[in-house]
Amino acid sequence: MDVGSVRVGVAVSDPRGVLATPVETVARGTGDLRRIAELVIERDAMEVVVGLPRSLSGNEGPAADAARGFAQRLARHVAPCPVRLVDERLSTVSASRAMRSSGVSSREARGTIDQAAAVVILQDALDLERTSGRAPGETVQQER
Repeated sequence: MDVGSVRVGVAVSDPRGVLATPVETVARGTGDLRRIAELVIERDAMEVVVGLPRSLSGNEGPAADAARGFAQRLARHVAPCPVRLVDERLSTVSASRAMRSSGVSSREARGTIDQAAAVVILQDALDLERTSGRAPGETVQQER
């Protein structure tokens, strides 16, 4: 997932964990966690991957704090499905670049850029796990 202040982009992988594909853009606000929990159940997800926006230096700022808070609240809604935070540096930039190179204008991309960024985040996590043999990122503890 690519968690923004206005929207959450959602992507899924195939059952073998090889290829990420876009699913939906969920509006932030009332019902967003419920809708994402529905998607987790519908897709029979093994885990949820949430992008953690760090700066290029690796530091965490307000956006990372917001993503951590969202992931903690989400963990409560999707339990017992685990939630992981993974580094998402430049995911939106990569997604925007890919969409532009495909001929999609910025205006046309507005509704789907979050899904495209979620695909980048998930694909990076899948690739890292496949090459390292370890799950990337960190497991989120449920908010109490």
